[in-house]
Amino acid sequence: MVTSRGKSSLGKKQLFARAKRIRLVLTDVDGVLTDGGVYYSVSGEEMKRYSIRDGMGVVRLQERGIQVGIVTREKTPIVTRRAEKLKITLLYEGATDKLMVLREVAGKTGLDSASIAFIGDDVNDLEVLEEVGLSASPRDAVPAVLSKVHYVCSRSGGNGAFREFADFILEAQGHRKEPLL
Repeated sequence: MVTSRGKSSLGKKQLFARAKRIRLVLTDVDGVLTDGGVYYSVSGEEMKRYSIRDGMGVVRLQERGIQVGIVTREKTPIVTRRAEKLKITLLYEGATDKLMVLREVAGKTGLDSASIAFIGDDVNDLEVLEEVGLSASPRDAVPAVLSKVHYVCSRSGGNGAFREFADFILEAQGHRKEPLL
């Protein structure tokens, strides 16, 4: 079924029902908040490009009482800095077992898996994507992920996929729809 934006393995009514329950959105970084590429300066400094629109998606969720967290295998000052800028306090870097982190976050927040959404793009995200109440991926995720998630964004990683997913959740919860330019 094709929704107004991305593709879904569920009917629109089922998808909206899942999105209405969401109180926490967790996200991977590389391939979701970034395009999955890494830039290196002449001095060897690593750099990543983040979408400002994705950042606004984080802010819009937070303003409406939905928590946002990051769960990533990476452990770099770049990710820490981005989380600080967006006031994301649920930051799990160096996460080799993302399912364990999901369960830890659920315990810490008192939320059940049906109240948690996750957006990821690669095979190390599969267990979490299968456990949460609402799962999503950017359109350029690996095929194994694309075939498992509830919602496939029409946008690619680092290019508005997170914002699209955030807007979808907010729309399902009755908040004004804001167009993504």
